[in-house]
Amino acid sequence: MKKLFTSESVTIGHPDKLCDLISDSILDACLEHDKSSRVACEVCISHRTVFVTGQITSAYQPDIEVIVRKAIVSVGYDNDELGFNGNTCEIIIDINKQSTDIALGVDKALESDTEIGAGDQGMMFGYACNETKTLMPFSIHYAHLLAKRLTEVRQKGIIKYLRPDGKTQVTTEYVDGKPIRIDTIILSTQHNPNIDTELLKEDIIEHVIKYIIPSKFIDSKTNILVNPTGRFVIGGPVGDAGLTGRKIIVDTYGGYAHHGGGAFSGKDFTKVDRSAAYYARYVAKSIVESKLAEKCEIGVSYAIGVAQPISISINTFNTNSIPEEKILEIINNEFNFRPSHIIDELNLKNICYKELTAFGHMGREDLNIPWEKTKTLSNH
Repeated sequence: MKKLFTSESVTIGHPDKLCDLISDSILDACLEHDKSSRVACEVCISHRTVFVTGQITSAYQPDIEVIVRKAIVSVGYDNDELGFNGNTCEIIIDINKQSTDIALGVDKALESDTEIGAGDQGMMFGYACNETKTLMPFSIHYAHLLAKRLTEVRQKGIIKYLRPDGKTQVTTEYVDGKPIRIDTIILSTQHNPNIDTELLKEDIIEHVIKYIIPSKFIDSKTNILVNPTGRFVIGGPVGDAGLTGRKIIVDTYGGYAHHGGGAFSGKDFTKVDRSAAYYARYVAKSIVESKLAEKCEIGVSYAIGVAQPISISINTFNTNSIPEEKILEIINNEFNFRPSHIIDELNLKNICYKELTAFGHMGREDLNIPWEKTKTLSNH
């Protein structure tokens, strides 16, 4: 049976991703000086204004304005011609401390005074499959690679007339559950005025699409759309407002797996929205890498202030090589979903989180991140 599935990615200059970058840059600054910092930082950006809000409890007081401007300029919004300039934009800051009511449950778990409780209630999911070498779904894997390459050709001057904002989208054709070809590629990129649209299309196909997509996945029927509106000069925060945590599907599995709804960026590791989602990916990837299943989705849920998860579930979509009950037993024996253990095992106090804000938090071969490693599991 044939079916199509689509996933999208965005570049570092997308306004939502710019907000994620600012939020995680503030988080990184706090953790660099105080590993026990509690951070929940949200950013909204529009036109020429950046609004930073949330809660920070830390021994270190970051210079938020300096961090914001540095992050924006690093993306490429550094001159007035773009309509948005990190050197001159207005910055509004309204930060307070973490609620003492929340801190009660996080500082000491309900079950034990010696470990922390979950920083919030909710459910998180991790996923892995054997469709790509990164054990990520096919469409999001290539959408991210296209977005990353689009950023690279701009930053390296390979295509000199590009601007920071951009989106990619890949539609994959599956036959009997296996990806066999790419049906459609959509790539929209911000550019300087007065650029010939045909030249833009030729450059993008040559330096981005052909560079990234293996030729075996593209055929005469593959539809390639480059800037389908014909013009994309106005972009970034001038073209659209941005908000931290609004690209949660881009950050994870491109819609191919469930999502609990919690965002990652701007949150410290006590927030299980972030830490447990990373750990669930680690567990799912270990199961697929150990060939216990070709596809695996792990679901976990928590109560605020309680260390032990409320539930852990598994779905292998009938690709398992041993019974799911046995795999769940292996998970319970080999992995520990309590927040304190997740933080230690994944070394979450020493991650550069701002590096994760574009091109996905999962499947990142370009970054040495612990949840992309695997544990070898025995089926005995």
